Amino acid sequence: MSAHNPSDQARIARHGWVAAFGTALAGLVAMLAVAALGLWAAGAADLPESAFPRVVAATVVTAVGGTVELSGTAGDLAGTDAGLTVVPLSVTLAGALVTAAGFLRPLRHRAVAGARELAGWAARIGVLWLLGLLALALAARQTFAVSLGDDTLNDIGELFGVSPQVGFATDVPLTLLSGLLWLASVLLIALLVARGAPLPARLLRFQESVRPAAYAMVALLLACVVLGVVIALVVAATRGRPRETLAVVLLGLPNLVWLTFTVGLGATWNGRVEGPFGLPVPHVLDEVLRGEDTAALNLGTLAEQDGRVWWLVAVDAVLLLAAAFVMAARSPARMRAWQHAAHMAVALVLTVLMICLTGRVSAHYGLTVLGIGDVGGLSGELVLRPRVWQALGLAALWGLVTGFLGGLLARPVHRRGQARAP
Repeated sequence: MSAHNPSDQARIARHGWVAAFGTALAGLVAMLAVAALGLWAAGAADLPESAFPRVVAATVVTAVGGTVELSGTAGDLAGTDAGLTVVPLSVTLAGALVTAAGFLRPLRHRAVAGARELAGWAARIGVLWLLGLLALALAARQTFAVSLGDDTLNDIGELFGVSPQVGFATDVPLTLLSGLLWLASVLLIALLVARGAPLPARLLRFQESVRPAAYAMVALLLACVVLGVVIALVVAATRGRPRETLAVVLLGLPNLVWLTFTVGLGATWNGRVEGPFGLPVPHVLDEVLRGEDTAALNLGTLAEQDGRVWWLVAVDAVLLLAAAFVMAARSPARMRAWQHAAHMAVALVLTVLMICLTGRVSAHYGLTVLGIGDVGGLSGELVLRPRVWQALGLAALWGLVTGFLGGLLARPVHRRGQARAP
């Protein structure tokens, strides 16, 4: 007997525009709320010219992969140069979780759904999502005056007509394209992760190999974030500065904990911090990155500052073994250990690739007057980039080992497709 017949298909409730509007709105509101609270904790509420709402809109735009372009002017005798590339992954994660929950809610308690129905439901959300993102992209623009420092430099600036300003604006077409790709990725991952979510009949044969691995990777990433929140609360309680800690948690905690996770695997990130820029990271990371040349951020260089860094390897091993066990326990019993190893390796490589692509940071600002750079000590640069191929190779190796061990550990666990003893 087939899973559904034409009469059942005719009775399938069509998800309307009201539900789609609620899903898109809930996702955007969640991102705006997290961004606003994080920026408030960081002190952005005191920005001049009532710029706070525009900065919040720009933060949400960058959280979905949108592009915010920086620009600067400083008069005829001066020049400015500025650029910023960063994804506030706390805002991204909040929007992804809320949007995915809204997308899956009308589909629960269903075994199979037609491709046309799923596409129509996603398209409704996509249209309304793009309209909301368009409004945010148009609102995300502002110009600020930059102080030259002490009174003497300001007087010199007025004498030469130097009035440095830096502003930001959104590349609207690129932002809409990136936002649409972000939404499509979130909805696709939601379908892959949720065991109760229906799939088109032609794709059912892939769920046994894809869904357990996808679920394990999402659980792994969320476990890293939860562990980071616990550590942040302990730091805030013991060392003070709760407002700064809250800003890090609400804006960039996944950036920090997922980078740390890849370092625990043995990966290397190249970075440099110069001038007034800094990273909201533990002091040991800032010490490694702040120097004259590009520094290598890995277990070796961090251990030179603090030997406790080697515990990252043990933490990663425990997290990956737990993820591999969960993946194997949710897989059919007929799968062998080497198959679990292959699935874990592929899933972990894709997960680390996502971290490498979204965890990059690049920021620079320069001000020159009459050819003299670094006026007022304002110039600076912040760069953080992964060695992608090394990270992916290590992820494949860790995935093979932990996937095989997880498959062995899950053998005593009763799973789908396994008959119970009478």
